[in-house]
Amino acid sequence: MADYHYDVVIIGAGPAGEGAAMNAAKNGKKVAIVEDKQMVGGNCTHWGTIPSKALRHAVKQIISFNTNPMFREIGEPRWFSFPQVLKNAERVISKQVKLRTEFYGRNRISVYTGQARFADAHTVDVYTGTQSNTRLHAEQVVIATGSSPWRPKNIDFNHPRIYDSDTILQLEHTPRTMIIYGAGVIGCEYASIFSGLGVKVDLIHPGDRLLNFLDDEISDALSYHLRDKGALIRHNEQFDSVQSNERYVTMTMASGKKVKADAFLWAAGRSGNTSHLGLESIGLTTNSRGQLEVDKEYRTAVENIYAVGDVIGWPSLASAAYDQGRAAAAQISAPEDFNFVDSVPTGIYTIPEISSVGKTERQLTEEKVPYEVGQAFFKNIARAQITAEGVGMLKILFHRQTLQILGIHCFGDQAAEIVHIGQAIMEQPGEGNTLKYFVNTTFNYPTMAEAYRVAALNGLNRL
Repeated sequence: MADYHYDVVIIGAGPAGEGAAMNAAKNGKKVAIVEDKQMVGGNCTHWGTIPSKALRHAVKQIISFNTNPMFREIGEPRWFSFPQVLKNAERVISKQVKLRTEFYGRNRISVYTGQARFADAHTVDVYTGTQSNTRLHAEQVVIATGSSPWRPKNIDFNHPRIYDSDTILQLEHTPRTMIIYGAGVIGCEYASIFSGLGVKVDLIHPGDRLLNFLDDEISDALSYHLRDKGALIRHNEQFDSVQSNERYVTMTMASGKKVKADAFLWAAGRSGNTSHLGLESIGLTTNSRGQLEVDKEYRTAVENIYAVGDVIGWPSLASAAYDQGRAAAAQISAPEDFNFVDSVPTGIYTIPEISSVGKTERQLTEEKVPYEVGQAFFKNIARAQITAEGVGMLKILFHRQTLQILGIHCFGDQAAEIVHIGQAIMEQPGEGNTLKYFVNTTFNYPTMAEAYRVAALNGLNRL
């Protein structure tokens, strides 16, 4: 067996692993990364964030073509199949893989392909199949193995009409009807994508409102727009069983109701990828969802082993995973640069998209904070009128006395970009974080950024 020695070994080449590898290498550490797939990029690039967002963009263009009166003069509404739209996503994936592979080469990071398994706290064996010919020794190890869809035992995921959020990208036809169970971020995003392609979607949700961590007004708006596209949302329904044949899938709910469709997408939760790591040999245990517990420095219960990204649970976002990876590497190689990742904006790529940062109205009410609301509706913003993207709004929550910004909530085209302007001001210390910034700053016109000035003036007029 070949033995190699490194300062840091990282398991997993998704955003968390990449963030850790790059930061450790930049700080002079000798780094190796172990990835069980043939290509780097992790679930984010191949099955999650990148393909679903590329899909969404293509569907949005189709919707625009089919609804814009200007295009109607060119020809009839077009129907696009799911595999056609998927080709667009594959083009983006290959560009991302090329880019990320170059990062590792440029920074002299050794990439090993295979399944990592701990021999002890400082030793990782790399398996290809049942054989291991490579042993890596390291001072520090970072676990960044990500997550996979959680699969209940009583669903046959090998059936050609039953999918989870990974296998849905292998769909080779466009179903006319679809059941999506689970209305978290992934369920809502795919409900938007398929509804946009003209598929009749039944979105079945165990809770009583969509994405209940969001501002209530924005959650309600999402429900409205999904229904407007033809989706049927069923709240407070628990999964019981799924039966399938060559023609359709029937889902039975705990309430006894049954729904039938051409395809079924399971989108109810994810599990940490930890079962093959041999954690028992180093005394590490996971929770029931395969996730590892870490302290405020991303250290596990074993002092030289860190964990970052989806494998530690919240917030399970590619953006946060990358920063957590960088933070763990900083703790290892440059502790003065360490930053715990806690102010994370949400970016939800439904149609229209949603993004927020800071507190919601519900939280501020519960905390008895005297807040006020400033609103700007996109239908009144010149740039949105030009782009025919008038759906949506920007909402600023601020303190009535100090005018300090407490939360930014945005719904509509480019929401995930727009939110960063508010986030930048919210992060300013002391007097820098105040609503007055938006009133006293000149924004380009016409832009979506102008919504901040409109919302700020709207809020001040309420005082």
